[in-house]
Amino acid sequence: MEEFGFKSTKSDLHDLGIKVKEAHWNLTQAELIEEAIKNREGHLADTGALTVDTGKFTGRSPKDRFIVEDDTTHDTVWWSNINKEISAENFERIFNKMVGYLEERKVYIRDMYAGADKTHRLRVRFINTFAWHNLFCYNMFLQPPQYKLEAFKPNFTVICCPQFEADPELDGVLNENFAIINFTRRMILVGGTHYSGEMKKGIFSVMNYILPQEEGVLSMHCSANMGVKKRDTAIFFGLSGTGKTTLSADPNRLLIGDDEHGWTENNIFNFEGGCYAKVIDLTEEKEPDIWNAIRYGAIVENTRFFEIGRAINYEDSSVTENTRVSYPLSHIRNAIEPSIGGIPRNIFFLTCDAFGVIPPILKLSKSQAMYHFISGYTSKVAGTEEGVIEPEPVFSACFGAPFLPLHPTKYAEMLGKKMEENDVTIWMINTGWTGGAYGKGERINLKYTRAMITAALEGVLDNVGYRKHSIFGAEMPLTCPDVPNEILSPRETWHDDVGFYKQANDLAERFNKNFRKFKEFASKEILAGAPKPNRKYVDAEKA
Repeated sequence: MEEFGFKSTKSDLHDLGIKVKEAHWNLTQAELIEEAIKNREGHLADTGALTVDTGKFTGRSPKDRFIVEDDTTHDTVWWSNINKEISAENFERIFNKMVGYLEERKVYIRDMYAGADKTHRLRVRFINTFAWHNLFCYNMFLQPPQYKLEAFKPNFTVICCPQFEADPELDGVLNENFAIINFTRRMILVGGTHYSGEMKKGIFSVMNYILPQEEGVLSMHCSANMGVKKRDTAIFFGLSGTGKTTLSADPNRLLIGDDEHGWTENNIFNFEGGCYAKVIDLTEEKEPDIWNAIRYGAIVENTRFFEIGRAINYEDSSVTENTRVSYPLSHIRNAIEPSIGGIPRNIFFLTCDAFGVIPPILKLSKSQAMYHFISGYTSKVAGTEEGVIEPEPVFSACFGAPFLPLHPTKYAEMLGKKMEENDVTIWMINTGWTGGAYGKGERINLKYTRAMITAALEGVLDNVGYRKHSIFGAEMPLTCPDVPNEILSPRETWHDDVGFYKQANDLAERFNKNFRKFKEFASKEILAGAPKPNRKYVDAEKA
């Protein structure tokens, strides 16, 4: 058996009862790219990036994600349509089948860290049957120094076999594809899908379970950056389309990370060593950092070349709108190493409100912050998905519901405690519409949004007057440098009090309806942050 790369000498596959035809340990970036090309897994673009397809799955499959229910998880996991249970017996059946499948396969094994903070990191071993998947792990997680590999002992193992399929009738799963987390066995199994993001989000789910319970660390689905001079840390939460990547990628600030972080007593730290960014309609002008990061070592998923040459056509969505690139943080010129920042002073909840009733900036109280953190609101607009013909509210708990093994109130209470202990200000930023809902109003100008965030970061908004929003209760600044005063109050931009309050009341009632499923576990303090419909102008019109 040929082996190359650097092999761990004290802990190998035999610990798991796995035998393989050929094993390649901790290959270099160049070796993995060579293997991927040799295996016909992808092609090189003109920038040197590796381009690959992920088959019929161009994104995660949330309905096919399971957690093993056993003595470890029975009373701790928030069992729901997000965290679906599977028995330990079915897990072992699938695992044993995968072991048999691997006996005649070549595998790529990679030992990596999850977590830039040495005190709270996870040691993860990835076992892949695709070379490009192993390169993805190289990009997305943290590389141990060479001498550490000699004694590397994983405390979690991920086995990813894209071409291995389960039997739904026998194995306790819904379809042939699956992603299963076993916290007792400290293992993740992924099969039946080529989508690399299943591994990334599987480890994120593990961190979301272990860190809050065992180590008192708040795990967060957010981006984070730091000021160059003041070294002040800022955090950005937001669902897809709210501007999280754009607003956190500030050329005047240092990037800590773009997606997953932990908040300890002393710092904010990145879980990952890379970025996994969307590239649909990417241009150098709009996203220069991402554009320049797509070079040798990067992996671009589900794109197509122009007809002549090997240049990527980022406007081509014929495969999917969810085209992506993974690359190491070292590809970003202003990324800091290690990916650790101080305690944040400002946190931004980003929402794209297509109803046009949330102000472009709101300062939240502790109870409001916890309520809106659990709500995780944004909205879809017409054309984003088939069948969406008018704005629809979208709620994802803690801005990352699919990755939360614990009940959302657990994370919200930790956020509230840290907010209070560290004198943190939490802002809600609306990057959506003003002057009316989608189709009538207009999108808030990006330059105004940047000006408001800058004013908050620089402490300018500490010294201005505020007034309360009559429905959402949070405080609206009366002035902000480089932003017209009328923009700061959505009611004034509507020029129609009755229309505004109808829309605002409707959205508030949708918030409260969504929150009913959390109400049983929410404290009075959290519930006090709920919006309160105001019928004043609507009822006056009826009278």
